[in-house]
Amino acid sequence: MNIGSAAQASGVSAKMIRHYEEIGLIPPASRTDAGYRTYSERDVHLLRFIRQSRVLGFSMKQITALIGLWLDQSRPSSKVKLLAQEHLRELDERINELQAMKITLERLANSCHGDARPECPILDGLAQH
Repeated sequence: MNIGSAAQASGVSAKMIRHYEEIGLIPPASRTDAGYRTYSERDVHLLRFIRQSRVLGFSMKQITALIGLWLDQSRPSSKVKLLAQEHLRELDERINELQAMKITLERLANSCHGDARPECPILDGLAQH
């Protein structure tokens, strides 16, 4: 199938498919005599795997590792679990950072009168940090 069909079937844009090929995340596509890229069902399956990994927030480095593990039929599942647990720890850290940001911003927004006066505790708070 052509890149447009592969994009539609996988949920990954044609632009991202070309990018994944450029960075070596997926193997180079087969080409027709006219030079057009062609993709197999296996390629589309790999693109779906990458898409779902991105939806879950895995980094490109982690996705590369996941693909290697996915393709290695003799892999120990412990390696996959370890990678997933590492990602969970990273997500927890990001969630904590976002919660702290939200608390700070709520405090600043609540302290602002939001009227015609020029005094603004939000700007003052931002200037202090």
